[in-house]
Amino acid sequence: MAALALVVLLLGAWEAYVRLDGIDDLLLPAPTQVAQALYEDRSLLLEDLAVTAYEVFAGLAAAVLIGAGTAVAMHRYRLARQALLPLVIGSQAVPVPVIGGLILFVLGFGLAPKVFIVALVCFFPITVNLFDGLRRADPDARKLLRSYGATPTQTLRLLEAPAALPAAFTGLKVAAAVAVIGAVFGEWAGSSDGLGHTVLVAGGQLETDRAFAATVLLFLLAITLYGLVSLLERHVVPWAPRHIERGS
Repeated sequence: MAALALVVLLLGAWEAYVRLDGIDDLLLPAPTQVAQALYEDRSLLLEDLAVTAYEVFAGLAAAVLIGAGTAVAMHRYRLARQALLPLVIGSQAVPVPVIGGLILFVLGFGLAPKVFIVALVCFFPITVNLFDGLRRADPDARKLLRSYGATPTQTLRLLEAPAALPAAFTGLKVAAAVAVIGAVFGEWAGSSDGLGHTVLVAGGQLETDRAFAATVLLFLLAITLYGLVSLLERHVVPWAPRHIERGS
């Protein structure tokens, strides 16, 4: 409720600022004008939303698969850790908007480059958080399993993987929040549909209200995806602490 009240307050202040100061609609549309664009352009915007959502979910799924495999490999094998960790860290420094054209040149103008860019943006938080979670498993419990003759694979399955789930979901929630940004970058690099494409085209055509309407949908998509990951976390790791005690 506090977040909703804050949003209503900010929207009211935004509306008043535009109306009272006579701001040009081409520069900053009022929230009511953005809402009108959401309704009038709903068919176009919903189609673009479906395209962007598909790119986001596909890229996030790819990042989970590749990131989990990379994290487990680095945890299990020293040579893999020495070879892969610098590349994982370097992936965070890749200037996606700059190399977007190169990615399109290699992968073409279809779905693949958008999914690749989303996966690239999401790869780092997923991999690093899972890797740290695997390494932080209780060392005494690990010794106990070894004393009973547990293999490294059994130790991973019985101890390390369950212990790493809270950290893994932290990385997944961060990835969910930034996945939409990756999709927008991919669509800006080259696309004929999607919300990022709509923002770019509408801004160039001075249809600012439509650009803002598409941005609102991007905002809602990111929140929805984060909420879905949080809901999944509640079911998979119900023991993980989520709330800070009052007064702490």
